[in-house]
Amino acid sequence: MYKWKKEDIKKLIIEIIGTILGAFVMAIGVSLFLLPNQLSTGGVSGIATITYYLFNIPMGTMILIINIPLFLFSIYRIGKKFFIKSIIGTASLSIFIDILDKIEPLTQDRFLACIYGGLIIGIGTAILLKSNSSTGGSDLVSYVAKTYKPTIRTSNTIILIDGVIITLNVIFLKQIEIGLYSAIAIYLMGKIIDILFEGIYFTKLILIISDETEKIAKEIEEKVPRGTTGLYGKGMYTNKEKIVLMCAASRRDVSKIKMIARKIDPSSFMIITNSREVVGLGFKKI
Repeated sequence: MYKWKKEDIKKLIIEIIGTILGAFVMAIGVSLFLLPNQLSTGGVSGIATITYYLFNIPMGTMILIINIPLFLFSIYRIGKKFFIKSIIGTASLSIFIDILDKIEPLTQDRFLACIYGGLIIGIGTAILLKSNSSTGGSDLVSYVAKTYKPTIRTSNTIILIDGVIITLNVIFLKQIEIGLYSAIAIYLMGKIIDILFEGIYFTKLILIISDETEKIAKEIEEKVPRGTTGLYGKGMYTNKEKIVLMCAASRRDVSKIKMIARKIDPSSFMIITNSREVVGLGFKKI
């Protein structure tokens, strides 16, 4: 029991550090890029941007105020540990934003601001999600949604919510450019979250149809080397049964496999497609 408690405490400390780090990175993107240019990535920060410019309310303070009812609503779904880390994340983000807001922004160019702001906030959000934490707002809502339906993509949920908030930014601040540039920031943020949170391990899946599948499979195993799997198939036009080779390979292996198949059977038919993730021997480990 003591061993597990010790490991749990260590994991919790690491996740809290990750939460604070993620909040700090997000605050950099907000305070030094987006906020000075009236841009936002939606969510609670988008609402706080509106109140910042209309009523001069500090953005960090408003984020904290808006998130309180969100946390109270979601506490039964997110659990105590996540609740504690999310409170820390939200408080850290609010404090960091108000501190960094006093620093001169790094650019007054809205295009550069939306590019770098979106990328930096995406990195910070991914760090938070990796730490099983949140700073409230749309990422909290996305986490709660995932407890109901695990197949929901995190980035899609966040982008949907943020899109609505950005529309409100345009209406209240009365500048269509705000929405256009903010949309770029949201898109980049979503892509970075996908890359860092859901992985970048793309491979290629190759299907080879040939009368020389045994020779091709042997050559691939010796020269690349990659394993192949024979699938039983039937050509509906020719009404002939054939073995279809299936091979998962890295991108750099594709040209070698194509050359091998063409050399042995110039009339071989190949289908090459992207594979989102391959787990197992020779590829990614769980």
